[in-house]
Amino acid sequence: MGFSLIVSGFGHRVRKGAAGGVRDGGKIAGLVATARDRLPYRGGRRAPLSPKWHSKDMSDQRPADMQSVLRQNIQTLVDHRRQQEENQGVQVRVAGAVSRFAGSMTFVYLHLVILVAWILANLGAIPSIPAWDPTFVILAMVASVEAIFLSTFVLINQNRMAEHSEHRAELDLQISLLNEHETTRLIEMMAALTARLNVSTPADNELPQLAENIDPQHVMNQIQQASGDQGEG
Repeated sequence: MGFSLIVSGFGHRVRKGAAGGVRDGGKIAGLVATARDRLPYRGGRRAPLSPKWHSKDMSDQRPADMQSVLRQNIQTLVDHRRQQEENQGVQVRVAGAVSRFAGSMTFVYLHLVILVAWILANLGAIPSIPAWDPTFVILAMVASVEAIFLSTFVLINQNRMAEHSEHRAELDLQISLLNEHETTRLIEMMAALTARLNVSTPADNELPQLAENIDPQHVMNQIQQASGDQGEG
């Protein structure tokens, strides 16, 4: 049944090519013969390709390929991140460690204990410990100095993360431009194929525009112009 549909479909193309004076009919007939030769024998006759066998073969191959590509991409990202961490200087590592510690609940609990003990000791609630800051001026000064250093460490860590994000954004942009270029080439190939087979599609009028490469600079200029117009408005 499957081979009959294939032969009938190709026969329709042959009749259409003969009626329109197109020479592709002979090529299509050759394709029919080639397809017939590649069909397996079954009981002295050529059996049609089993859709179940074909789908099973594709399902056995695609997941393995996709999984291997996924594992390779993940390993590449992990190796790149590890290499970046190894290339960092001591100062950047210290700033990152301090920022991570300052953003943890351990830091909150530690400061809570120190603050309560400081206040109770200087209020005379602990008789065995003499008061050293009854006006809490030293506590305010220590808190101010600590806030200055913590904010500096956090800014250093944010700058490092912003740099990594910028690199990832540039990588995404390059991949998107490469995908756009490949898609444009595929559209050109499909347009040439449909023209060769004399097949019309609803998107024929859009093919010239779709086959053009997009200029990133032109897009950026339009975005900046639109942003400027919104800012002025």
